[in-house]
Amino acid sequence: MKNLLLTLSATTALASPLLAQDLEKDELTFGFIKLTDMAPLAVAYENGYFLDEGLFVTLEAQANWKVLLDGVIGGQLDGAHMLAGQPLAATIGYGTEAHIVTPFSMDLNGNGITVSNAIWEEMKPNIPTNADGLPQHPISASALKPVVEKYKSEGKPFNMGMVFPVSTHNYELRYWLAAGGLEPGYYSPENVTGQIGADVLLSVTPPPQMPATLEAGTIYGYCVGEPWNQAAVFKGIGVPVITDYELWKNNPEKVFGITAEFAEQYPNTTKAVVKALIRAAMWLDENDNANRMEAVEMLSQPEYVGADAEVIANSMTGTFEYEKGDKREVPDFNVFFRYNATYPYYSDAVWYLTQMRRWGQIAEAKSDEWYDEVAKSVYKPEIYLDAARALVDEGLADEADFPWDSDGYKAATPAEDVIDGIGYDGRQPNAYLESLPIGLKGEQTVVGTEIEG
Repeated sequence: MKNLLLTLSATTALASPLLAQDLEKDELTFGFIKLTDMAPLAVAYENGYFLDEGLFVTLEAQANWKVLLDGVIGGQLDGAHMLAGQPLAATIGYGTEAHIVTPFSMDLNGNGITVSNAIWEEMKPNIPTNADGLPQHPISASALKPVVEKYKSEGKPFNMGMVFPVSTHNYELRYWLAAGGLEPGYYSPENVTGQIGADVLLSVTPPPQMPATLEAGTIYGYCVGEPWNQAAVFKGIGVPVITDYELWKNNPEKVFGITAEFAEQYPNTTKAVVKALIRAAMWLDENDNANRMEAVEMLSQPEYVGADAEVIANSMTGTFEYEKGDKREVPDFNVFFRYNATYPYYSDAVWYLTQMRRWGQIAEAKSDEWYDEVAKSVYKPEIYLDAARALVDEGLADEADFPWDSDGYKAATPAEDVIDGIGYDGRQPNAYLESLPIGLKGEQTVVGTEIEG
């Protein structure tokens, strides 16, 4: 049936005026990691949006984020579902150096922080309850602090997992820990473990392996995207304590990444890809998430996420389960299109760069102008708006749904939307860094095991 549908879609596409443009390249391979936020790629493929643009796309799951990035840089992949930090880190030369750009932001929110059952039991006495006797959310890392101190006094390292050094998950876990008064550790040019001066030792675990690593006792908790927090609940091995929506309301998550060379060499192809992805994102959010169960069925297929549909649906359909049976309404846990989720904002890029600086991945102070220049070299709203304009002209999108007049910077995030009560203005990165009690600021650097300057 799928082949028949795709053939029909291809026939429709060949007769369509959308193909008046000349595609420089029409056979493409895109990479992804098995997470629910790869959904725009799956939907664009399954619903025939790529074919409507004359694109013949192959989607390939990748073993981990490094393999995925190397595939895009090496040309084995034409583009990929990426951690937002990956194009930025590659462009500034942190890790593998390459100029990667993004014309499309894939989603908002979608992550959580989970701890093992044993750690949860130790945290619970430090967490206030609501009128129903259930834990009061959001849960601060201050509830974890006495547990970490106890382990430290017993000579036990407190290990937690995140998915990649420049991942949102690394920065969100660090943000949560620091907001609760715990040191998540620093990087230096000589020591890239990120564990210098750490109360909590963070290390990399690929997303699908998080639950098994937690169950084995190698880590006591982790920060990951779905469905791997809900999987811990279903397996009965862990408790998600906070979602990233509660950490920072409507925070940016994954992006679609391509090399700058690809964007320059294949501008029409790039535009066509972005058009298909915008349509997919619109479909995912339209009519108050009416299509989400259909999307869940798509994602549960082994070639995509491959987790049980019931597990994926637990967070994709407007709810989130913390402890077994403690399921709460979180309608914006996964956002794919509303709130301009797909627009690649410079201010989102700047936030990631501030976190790299905060923890020493950017070793020395940078000017506000530097942050702006790097953001503009990587995030490409002009490509996005060109694709959006074409969709509007073709009657496939609504003019009112796009921020045509944006300068690329969102309005400042108010303090009440962030776990530590500290607002964020992407136009003032250094002032923002100064406002954070834990982390590098000003001219500070990490030398050996000490912060100097």
